[in-house]
Amino acid sequence: MALDYLCFVRIAIVNGPNLNLLGTREPSVYGHRSFEDYLQELRESFSEVELVYFQSNIEGELIDFLQQFSGEGIVLNAGGYSHTSVAIADCVKAISVPVISVHISNIYAREEVRHHDLLAAYSLGQISGLGLTGYELAVRRLLQA
Repeated sequence: MALDYLCFVRIAIVNGPNLNLLGTREPSVYGHRSFEDYLQELRESFSEVELVYFQSNIEGELIDFLQQFSGEGIVLNAGGYSHTSVAIADCVKAISVPVISVHISNIYAREEVRHHDLLAAYSLGQISGLGLTGYELAVRRLLQA
């Protein structure tokens, strides 16, 4: 007879520059809700998952976190660095933990500089334009991987 036990999965949610301002920064684009409020809801929805949260406005700190994280997956919203940081793209390419790239807004309906995501080629997938729901969908996908 098999033993029943709980197996906890560890997934990181990593937000880059200016995402600490969610709820107050351009609410017409990013909504009125803070990420901390949304994170609480996510944790309640995925009680079997340890959701580790990290946010930084500093590129090197994001890279350090990504390189050091051990778990089953990473949901990464690198913010503006998605379009400019070869270093973060190289990091995503180099790590063995699967990454799903998330954008709250539809980057393809915005300024042209945002149309190219340097992380996309090295990510398991990309979610764009679905608001904060994109994080939930990314966690669901990582749980299927």
